[in-house]
Order: sequence, then C-alpha cells, then structure tokens
Amino acid sequence: MQKVEESIGYEFQDKNLLKKAFTHTSYAYENKTESNEKLEFLGDSILEFISSKYLYHNYPELKEGEMTKVRATVVCEKSLYKVAKLHNFSDFLYLGKSERKTGGKNRPAILADSVEAVIAAMYLDGGLEQAEKFIVESLKDEIAIATKHVGDRDYKTVLQEKLQEHGDVKIEYEITNEEGPDHNKRFEAQVSCEGKVLAKGEGKSKKEAQMSAAKKALENLK
Repeated sequence: MQKVEESIGYEFQDKNLLKKAFTHTSYAYENKTESNEKLEFLGDSILEFISSKYLYHNYPELKEGEMTKVRATVVCEKSLYKVAKLHNFSDFLYLGKSERKTGGKNRPAILADSVEAVIAAMYLDGGLEQAEKFIVESLKDEIAIATKHVGDRDYKTVLQEKLQEHGDVKIEYEITNEEGPDHNKRFEAQVSCEGKVLAKGEGKSKKEAQMSAAKKALENLK
C-alpha cells in the first residue's frame, strides 16, 4: 500500500479504502468481501465532473460540442489504462484465482476500472480536492492532445471509438422520419448499438441528423 501511495502522491487515512479500490469482483466472491464496483461507480461520476470542470476553465475557446468530444476521447478505457500502467496498478490488484491465471492483472478493462475506484477512494478519504489533483495530473496531457485534434474528428467517429473500447459492436444509424418540402426538409435519425437505441437527432440533411444523434448519444453515454 505504501508503494502505491507514493506513486499516486497521496497517503490514505483509511488504508482499507485503498485496499477495496483494488479488490476485483473475482477476489471478493472467493473471499466473501466487498469488491471495488461501488467505488468504480462513484469514481466514474467524479472523473466526468472534474474533467468537464477542467475543460471549462482551461479551454474557454472550445464550444460545448467540442468539449463533449474531448471528454469522450480522454475519459475512456484507453486513457485510464495508461494511468494504471504508469502507477503499476497491476502489482496491487486483488484477483480471484481464475482471473489471475487468465492474465487479469494486465487486462485493460480491469486496470481502467481500478483507476476509477482509486479516484473514489481518494475522494472519500481526503475530499474532492485530492481526487481532482490526481485526475488533472493524470489526464492533462491527454486532454491537451485531444483539444488539438478536436476539429479533425466528428461525433460519429468519437462515438464509434467509445462504444468499441471493449471490442467490435454493431452500430446502426436509421432515418426514422422526414418532413417538409424538398427545399426545406427536416430529417430525424436514431443511433443504435447492438439493437439498443441510444439517442435520436434532427437535421436539415440525413448526415446532419445522424451527427446530431451521435452527439446526443455521447452526452448520454456513461
């Protein structure tokens, strides 16, 4: 525990919170203890809030839609996996026997989840300021890179990358309605992932409607 505290730059008052942050469900099931799932849930919300706050204050030139793109690009499994590798989180995970045998300690999803759990543990132990310090220090470089390329990437591309973090999934766009005369058409589109409708959007063209649906899906996606 001391090693990970030194790495993340924070000393816990409640060491059990830190241990819980690294306790995977497989270990919790085998040892009849609590996993890091609830911490991960809380950490996800804190991460969204702090990254949004950081973008708002440090990148005033970005429009709302651009901030949504940057946040979706940065607050993802790929970025959190990098943070976990930087701090050697794989050395501190509590995993069940089968999960250890199948290489769970290096699985990106497990490591990314542990980062969210550690963020929540820091918040509960030392307050929002401590969690914010860790998040900003961990992601500010990724955010800077993402803001430089925000204009190059459309909402459909960002949504596809977000949804396919864990592997290929079927993403479909469908025009569900169109109305108005030919010179002033309005289209409605919906975007679905594996048959589940994520969002709907409208626009003056089919492409614009699809982009609107993708944007709303990104805003709704957790």
